[in-house]
Amino acid sequence: MTISARSGETIAEIRGERLTLYAERAAFWQGASTLLVADPHWGKAATFRSSGIPVPSGTTRDAIDRLSSLITRTATRRVVFLGDLLHAREGRSSDMFAALSSWRLANPGVEVLLVRGNHDRRAGDPPAELGIECVDAPYQASPFVFAHNPVANPDGYVIAGHIHPGIRLYGAGRQRERLPCFVFGREFGVLPAFGDFTGLADIEPGDGDAVYAVAGEGVVRVV
Repeated sequence: MTISARSGETIAEIRGERLTLYAERAAFWQGASTLLVADPHWGKAATFRSSGIPVPSGTTRDAIDRLSSLITRTATRRVVFLGDLLHAREGRSSDMFAALSSWRLANPGVEVLLVRGNHDRRAGDPPAELGIECVDAPYQASPFVFAHNPVANPDGYVIAGHIHPGIRLYGAGRQRERLPCFVFGREFGVLPAFGDFTGLADIEPGDGDAVYAVAGEGVVRVV
């Protein structure tokens, strides 16, 4: 595996394939024209509001706008969600599905695949009219295996989500930052959560791991 940055892009070469890492917290598999997105958790804010917890609204629409922009920039032909598309049954609101329906109508030629995660099993699949194919993990797309949980698989290099990885960075002047990140190990890679209301879980890089932090409008190697 080799990783390099040039012309504002960060490229990961894994098993002979090129992945472009974006600050929007997604990866584009160039050889298959496939955009990989982990953990949108759409409907999470609505789920919290249904329990009386005041949280910001509009996070789903903002994320869908970000997704649409990436599809246009990359000329994506397929989007693969690596689990946790929806957060919970309580978040299945008409507003959220209206936003998703508008997005699908605006991108009729794009195939969409959901590799179910733990939250999808509780929230249920999206409505059939959205045209999203839903499958259980692992899903093989040689040389990769798409999954929600980052667990090694003998059939290929696993690309997953679930963890919502973040890394803490410390500066010489006691500055501290906690940033979402991409993590690539020898047998699997983990994408940052795409959703805007998902939180971060600090990771401890292992021997040989490459960690790229999302910093503003760029993706920067930090380990």
